[in-house]
Amino acid sequence: MKEQKKVFGEERRTLLLALLKETNEPMTGSELAAKTNVSRQVIVGDISLLKAKNEPIIATSQGYLYLKSNSPVSMYERTIACSHPSERTEEELNICVDHGVTVKDVKIEHPVYGDLTASILVSNRKEVKQFIKKIKSTQSSYLLELTNGIHLHTICAPSEKSLDDAIEALREARFLIDSTV
Repeated sequence: MKEQKKVFGEERRTLLLALLKETNEPMTGSELAAKTNVSRQVIVGDISLLKAKNEPIIATSQGYLYLKSNSPVSMYERTIACSHPSERTEEELNICVDHGVTVKDVKIEHPVYGDLTASILVSNRKEVKQFIKKIKSTQSSYLLELTNGIHLHTICAPSEKSLDDAIEALREARFLIDSTV
C-alpha cells in the first residue's frame, strides 16, 4: 500500500480552499485531514488562518462550508424569537425544514459575553438529525440552556410564503415569543 504524502503549509490551505469551493456540502475536519494527510487539529488551525484572510468559511454541525456569494436563488430572511426546553429542539427545527426553511443560526444574549451566535445551517430532516446526534454524542449543551430557553434563529427560504407558513406552524406549536424581531 502506497503511503499518502503530507501536504504542507500554504499549499495545503490552497487545496483546502479548492476542496471547499468545489462542493455545496459541508466537509468535516476529518475528511479534509484525510485528503491532506494531516491531523484534524492542523485543519482547524488552517481554517482559522483562511478565515483570518476573510475567506467566507463557516463551521457548521455537519462540517466546514464555503459560502458562495453569487447564489442563483434569492432568499428571504427573518429573525424569530423562540422559547422552549432543549428537549423540543428537534421538533422546532423539523417544523422549519418541513416548510422549506433553512435555519441558519441560533443567537442568545449571554450575561457575560453579550450576543453569541452559532451556525446551525439545517435545511432538511437528515441535517436536523445529524445536528441533534452531534449534540448528544459530544455531550454538548444547547445555547438556549444558558438563557432558560430563550433564543433567536435566523431563518431563510426562497419564498416569503415558506417563511410565513413556518412561522405560523411554530406559533401553533408554541415555540414563538413573537413572530419577528
